[in-house]
Amino acid sequence: MTDFAATKALFHLPEGMIYLDGNSLGPLPRATPERVARTLQQEWGEMVITGWNRAGWMAQPMALGDRIGRLIGAEPGHVTLGDTLSVKVFQALAAALAMTDRRVILSDSGNFPSDLYMAEGLVEALGGGRSLRVVAPEDVADHLTEEIAVLMLTQVDYRTGRLHDMAALTAKAQALGIVTVWDLAHSAGALAVDVAGAGADFAVGCTYKYLNGGPGAPAFIYVAPRHAQVAKPILAGWLGHDTPFAFEQSYRPGEGVARMRVGTPPVIQMAALEASMDIWDGIDMTALRDASVALTERFITGVEATCPDLDLASPRDAQARGSQVSFRHPEGYAAMQACIAHGVVGDFRAPDIMRFGFTPLFIDEGDVDRAVEVIARVMRDRLWDDPAMQARGAVT
Repeated sequence: MTDFAATKALFHLPEGMIYLDGNSLGPLPRATPERVARTLQQEWGEMVITGWNRAGWMAQPMALGDRIGRLIGAEPGHVTLGDTLSVKVFQALAAALAMTDRRVILSDSGNFPSDLYMAEGLVEALGGGRSLRVVAPEDVADHLTEEIAVLMLTQVDYRTGRLHDMAALTAKAQALGIVTVWDLAHSAGALAVDVAGAGADFAVGCTYKYLNGGPGAPAFIYVAPRHAQVAKPILAGWLGHDTPFAFEQSYRPGEGVARMRVGTPPVIQMAALEASMDIWDGIDMTALRDASVALTERFITGVEATCPDLDLASPRDAQARGSQVSFRHPEGYAAMQACIAHGVVGDFRAPDIMRFGFTPLFIDEGDVDRAVEVIARVMRDRLWDDPAMQARGAVT
């Protein structure tokens, strides 16, 4: 049984703040500063370039990939890290398209815009009549036909928390000869994912949200074993070469998922992620999911009992949503700023979504109850109706 009271003590949480935005940026694990300092001082400082061999920097992407792989149900040796999530989406999508003669990518309007931008750019660059088709999340299954080349979805809707049934959609897609690409940005570390069990072809995700790797932490990519030796990375980077230090003029793909490596591993950022993974290594994902459901249910009950002006935007069925809860309000941005000003940190997503994330590693029932009290005061006393709360920051 995972002791979440013990894991909460492993994070630095600012005094007086209830942090409900770990679905956007996870808080700082207490061990991270020392781990990063060791990389800076003992590794980079003392070893300089020999750190690539002596400190194992070059092996970090695959080693961390396996640790993340456990959380997403991946087979060992089939996840690697590096680059940004958008780059990994582009790689997975390009490799998927290369496996079929079909021309249509199917996605949904709940997908994160960056994923759609990557798809738009890729089909424009490849030409040949390729196109991106976007439908409503609830209509995806009905649009799976033999015309579709690739199904590209984010498992958990970033706005509402709506959860796609990965296993069912993957099975239906593959029965029609469609290749699947899953974005786990709001799944990894939020719920028990099983990419191998679902039969996913490709999956990608980030590590700065629920996995607490810090701002700018690297993304990961999963390639199913059946594709690992044949997937064609459109971004043929030096470190994805079979023997980078042979310095060959032409590209030869590396072994398995290693071919999806592109640029130099972000060593310092990976050191920060290692500190967080030391926490995650001891987490039972089924227990985490159970705790998450209990927290989100408690939050919804409390907010709906005290804030009649807020409309639930997330699915009411806990099994149909991820580890976040979203409410709608016409003044959602200002209302969220008022909540933040009074110590409850969530975020806003246009046009009217107030979004709250729940991570049992550092959020407990007491935090939920206090958050409900603050939100109720903000709404009851119209604390959002203040010009100072209307000022828009660069990040919402």
